[in-house]
Formats: sequence, C-alpha cells, structure tokens
Amino acid sequence: MALFFDQAWFDQRLKERGLTRDDVASALRLAREAVDEIWKDQREITSNEVVMLARLIGAPAADVVTRAGIATPMPKEPAGDAAPVHARLDEMDQRLARIERAIADLQSLIIATRHQG
Repeated sequence: MALFFDQAWFDQRLKERGLTRDDVASALRLAREAVDEIWKDQREITSNEVVMLARLIGAPAADVVTRAGIATPMPKEPAGDAAPVHARLDEMDQRLARIERAIADLQSLIIATRHQG
C-alpha cells in the first residue's frame, strides 16, 4: 500500500483513457479543487469514490486503494453478480465523458464564432 497518493500512476491511467482531472471531478461530483486536494494527498477519498475512480480509469478498486494512500478504505463488494451492472455503468461513464467533451467542443466553437463576427 502506498504511503501517499501516487499522482504519476493515476495521471498515467487518465492519460491512457484520454481523460483529465476535470473528468475525475465530474465523475466524483466534486469541485476540481477537491480533486487537486486528493492528488496532493490533502483529502482522503471515500470507498464510494474509490469505486467511481476505479471505473473511470479502468482499474480494479484494489489497485486504486493501493495507490491512493494509507488511509484509503477498501469498498465492500456488493452481494450477487454485479459484473453486468458494473459493465453497464462503465459504458455509461465512457459515454457521458464523450458527451461532456462534445459539449465543451461545441461551447468552444460557439465562442470562437462569436469572436469572428
């Protein structure tokens, strides 16, 4: 278990998936400042946040716990076979991230169009 939050490992996982810390903030429903505090090991993450972060970066929750610092709680596994639910949630998370990126692109295009006119 890592003594401190392993920024490099998490940043690499995000990069591999084409995601940013802003995407983490959206997924965890936190302000970007709170995510920055997590990355600086100034804020502990909850077991629910472990699950969401693991889904977002495509890593097992145990790996997130191991890399997130000494006080990070291991989430309890839900009863029954939750694999189909997790797969569907992962798919929805990826789709939502693509939609959010498309909206940001559209907003940028609108702003650029206004400045040209």
